[in-house]
Amino acid sequence: MDLITPAERDELFNSFERDAFHMELRDDYGSPIEDTPYARWQSGEPDDYAWLEPWKTLMRRVTSEGKTVRRVRVVTQPHSQYVGWEHSLTHINLEVGEDIRWLPRHRLPGNVVFPVNGNDWWLYDDRLLAVGHFDPEGSVLGSEIIEDPGIVSECIKVRDLLWGAAIPHSEYKP
Repeated sequence: MDLITPAERDELFNSFERDAFHMELRDDYGSPIEDTPYARWQSGEPDDYAWLEPWKTLMRRVTSEGKTVRRVRVVTQPHSQYVGWEHSLTHINLEVGEDIRWLPRHRLPGNVVFPVNGNDWWLYDDRLLAVGHFDPEGSVLGSEIIEDPGIVSECIKVRDLLWGAAIPHSEYKP
């Protein structure tokens, strides 16, 4: 299986036309760019969020072009420390135009079956998937590109089901 890097995956935001959707299923992630800010948050230190500037710039540009960027975060309650940190940062994502919803695992519809082996994925324009792969500690290994219409269709069904069931960030009280 060929994997692209996170930077190469972010390049996909330069070519999609309407909608990018992220299905997040993990309660913890490992990302070198987040390690220091996450450690600061854990120890109660302030953060200037400079590490988020490239993402913010990209999202501002994409959403100002009228494109949508959405996420559903399926989370365990009580939250892991990582999800607590992620929740504390979500206002930044919203400020640059993303739409984020939360879905506690215990509220998942009983008939949901997660495609692509239960991995996270980005779906671009209902035609292309970037499926995240992680090592056992949660560090990102890269993303697998899938364009198979059958697999894409499974992801569209799950997206539509969970988007309707998920709680908008402004209403979600952990």
